[in-house]
Amino acid sequence: MSTRYSIELPQASAGSGYEDQGLPVTIKSIVDVVYRRYWIIAIGFLTVFSLVAYMTFTATPVYTAKATVIVDTKERNVIDLGSVIGGVGGNTAEIDTEVEIMGSKSLLTRVVRAQNLVEDPEFNPHLNTGGPKGAVGQIKGFLRGLVGGNKDKDVDPFEGMTEDQKNAKILEDTTNNFSRHVDVKRVGTTFLINAEVYSVSAQKSADLANAVADQYRVDQLEAKLETTQRATNWLLERVSGLRDEVSEKERRVEEYRSESGLLAAAGTSLTEQEIASLSSQKIQQEALLNRARARFENVRRAQASGTGVDSIAEVLNNPVISDLKSQQAVVLRRQADLESTLGSRHPDLIRVRSEAADIERAINVEVQKIITTLENEVQAAQDEVNKLNAAIGRARGQLIQNNRNQVRLNELERDAEASRVLYEDFISRAKETGEQDDLAEADARILSTASVPVGPSSPKTMINLVLGVLLGGMFGIGLAMLAEMFDMHVSSTEDVERKLRSKSIGSIPFIPNRGILGLGKNSPPDFMTKNPLSAYAESVRYLRAAIAFSDLDSQTKTVAITSSLPNEGKTSLTLSLGRMSAMSGSRTLVIDGDFRRRELTRMVGISPKIGFIEHLFGAGSLDEAIHRDTKSSLDILPLSKTGHTPHDVFGTRAFDDLLEVLKQKYDSILIDTGPLLLMAEARVIAGKADKTILIVRWRHTSRGAARQSLNLLKNFNANLLGVALNMVNLTSRRHHKDPSASNKAYSKYYSMGTRNKLFGSKDKLPPVQDNPIPRPAAALRPANEETPNFVGAPEAKEPAKQAKWSGSSTK
Repeated sequence: MSTRYSIELPQASAGSGYEDQGLPVTIKSIVDVVYRRYWIIAIGFLTVFSLVAYMTFTATPVYTAKATVIVDTKERNVIDLGSVIGGVGGNTAEIDTEVEIMGSKSLLTRVVRAQNLVEDPEFNPHLNTGGPKGAVGQIKGFLRGLVGGNKDKDVDPFEGMTEDQKNAKILEDTTNNFSRHVDVKRVGTTFLINAEVYSVSAQKSADLANAVADQYRVDQLEAKLETTQRATNWLLERVSGLRDEVSEKERRVEEYRSESGLLAAAGTSLTEQEIASLSSQKIQQEALLNRARARFENVRRAQASGTGVDSIAEVLNNPVISDLKSQQAVVLRRQADLESTLGSRHPDLIRVRSEAADIERAINVEVQKIITTLENEVQAAQDEVNKLNAAIGRARGQLIQNNRNQVRLNELERDAEASRVLYEDFISRAKETGEQDDLAEADARILSTASVPVGPSSPKTMINLVLGVLLGGMFGIGLAMLAEMFDMHVSSTEDVERKLRSKSIGSIPFIPNRGILGLGKNSPPDFMTKNPLSAYAESVRYLRAAIAFSDLDSQTKTVAITSSLPNEGKTSLTLSLGRMSAMSGSRTLVIDGDFRRRELTRMVGISPKIGFIEHLFGAGSLDEAIHRDTKSSLDILPLSKTGHTPHDVFGTRAFDDLLEVLKQKYDSILIDTGPLLLMAEARVIAGKADKTILIVRWRHTSRGAARQSLNLLKNFNANLLGVALNMVNLTSRRHHKDPSASNKAYSKYYSMGTRNKLFGSKDKLPPVQDNPIPRPAAALRPANEETPNFVGAPEAKEPAKQAKWSGSSTK
């Protein structure tokens, strides 16, 4: 019967940890911070809580008394004085103003004088000669001593002052100190004002609270009486001045009316009456003009038409023309008789004709006289109309000037009227104000007087302790957060993936009680050889599997193992990985690439005369340079003590040729390089190896150094396999994140002879790493099949990163 097994490798995805560039804050992350930093939180909490408790239990008891005042906004005056002595309004701004007035320095100064608080050591700082009272006072005194505030303690504060200046200074200091014991505030949006006074004496606090409230009422009443008196005096002065002002303005009105000629009769000015009369005369004269012009035009039209003017009324009514017409008729009859009997040349006929012509001429002369008379009448009427128009124009000009003068006159009259009205109003107000003194009362009244408090208001023990718990917790958590913010070390594979933004390929446990330079009885490579089924060995096996299945499309033969700085466990891990590979049946070579320290060579305990450098420069053969590990089948290419060279060894063509030769001979080649940030050779090796592993020591390597190393590997085009977290102290649970299982759940899978010496009991055996990948067991391989190694696994048929071994077993 044959069975097929498969191993699933971790694959990168868009949502994988090492691609996550954010650091989301979750409840789990907060719990992890609290779990890791609980000592800091506990110390911060105890410090703050102890300080609050000490201040609470050593504080001097303070008593608080409260008097309540109500501001009365209703108008109680029997005489309405308007804004002269108006009371307090009902809007919020005015009530808030009254609150400020009640707690003002001037009002409190009157209370200090009335209660003689300058003789009270509680409020007069110059009488309090003792040390600071209570924890707060002691802390203030201590801080003042630190900054040198007590160096002038024996200096007289009143030096150089007169007696009046000294008393004023004492009063001011006492008032300032008393104001710190008074709290005046409004009750919500009501018209109530609370005056609270704090004192070490219960009776004194009640007396002072009542004194503040009563002094507020007294100040209001005094202010009203003073305002009324000032208003009365001012009104009387204004009445006297306004009386003279009204007389003067009325005199100006009359003088200006006389000067400008703005005289009136029956409500109308003389100029307007004159214009009305002239306008009436003009109308009559224009009627006469029109009639005369009509007669004249009729005569002229009749004369011009040749029809004669006999039909014109003026001609018909003229007696001269009538006589001439009668004579003309007689002569014309005679002429007709003579013409019928006599010839045209007869003297009588000629004489008659001459007489008829003379009469005709006389008639024409009379008609012309009539026309001339009519024309003269028209001209005379026109002249009269023109005279009336001129007179009217002059009168209108005078009226225009009068109107302009009227504007000024109206202005003077209005000014005089305004002064007269103001004068009368001030007379009325002066009489009202004079009657108000006996009716004035305060706008506030005491709603409730302060009673003697039964117990102290401060300190509030329970509230302070609860507050101390909250503040202590906040302070401790704040310190923990600061510690997390400034913790630049790498603590888990999650830090590798999220903070370094790189792939994590495993965590290697810390082996305690190591000897110097790894030569002690518990050096990691020796420990792994003796305990092949231990947690440490399994973590190295997982790292080997990550290398083997990192790229299934091509063989991974050369692996550079480097670190940022020295003492990060790189060399011991390289040797452990080499031995594990050799123990698994792979032909494995480890090269010591650290010229300066030769750590790997010293760790295996050999002192070769011919090593890596000697062979590279032709001083010995490859077989002479390679040494076999005494504890495994691992081959080692060490460094001799004289093998240091200033040349760029790894950048030479000889090194490239050597790598090609070794690839043909070995299945896996591990190169232990020097620190990446200190040695340039390590960067060159990383660029030439098939894969590079960066070793980061748990809670030792800073994130800045690791990031710089990753950037250097990227700049040198190194094919980074991932980051391995080394020397993880799995017993320090606060700084090791194991998301999958407990120590007890993992312990059953590992066994080793020195278990109790290293980790204690079986139940406390730590897990191997965050996300272990199982290695195929030897029992699952067919008997005729060789042990798989780095390059011995069959290549994948598809691009999916999955490797499978086939084997058969018989039940």
